[in-house]
Amino acid sequence: MIDTLFLDLDDTILDFGKSEDVAVRKALASSGVEVSDAVVSRYSAINKLHWQRLERGELNREQVKVQRFETLFRELGMQADARRCALEYEELLAEDFYFLPGAKEALDILKEHYRLYLVSNGTFSVQHRRLTDSGLYPYFQQVFISEQIGADKPSAAFFDHCFAHMDHPDRSKTLIIGDSMTSDMLGGIRAGLRTCWVNPGHLPRKYEVDYEIESLVQLPDLLKNA
Repeated sequence: MIDTLFLDLDDTILDFGKSEDVAVRKALASSGVEVSDAVVSRYSAINKLHWQRLERGELNREQVKVQRFETLFRELGMQADARRCALEYEELLAEDFYFLPGAKEALDILKEHYRLYLVSNGTFSVQHRRLTDSGLYPYFQQVFISEQIGADKPSAAFFDHCFAHMDHPDRSKTLIIGDSMTSDMLGGIRAGLRTCWVNPGHLPRKYEVDYEIESLVQLPDLLKNA
């Protein structure tokens, strides 16, 4: 019987794509970029590839933050300050949050029946501001953010830290819910957790998971029969 939930934040509870779009447009425009949908889409793809490299241990966090903009500027043939743009982007990203439809209502139900923990690979300053402004902190027993821990999902070190700071958890009764197959699902599999993939786009599975949902709204009913 599942009694503990590890929940990812971005694109599981909050709409990261919307926040990213707003912040990156403003930051790029401030750096002199002629912003278009194509440029923003290309940034998002570059950003995703850089975070995947971090998950594989090929880059550290600071390299990801700056090199994603360096790569974009290089492709655009621009000479711009990638470090300054990265800092401005993070400041802008922290300013806004958008709940995915029904996510907060689902949390209201889940918190009455399960122990909830947040597990995020995001930057601490950004996530802390968004968790505070959105009123999400009270939903969770504890919040685990990789930048504070010094290890990222899907590493064993990240999950070992989480369990070392919890009250006698049973991994076999813990379910991780997240949108990333390469950090949330792979991390959960390696850590011996049950897994639930949030997959609104119906993408093919890279690894086998226990459950699959389109949004957090479906989780309370799913867990009734889990």
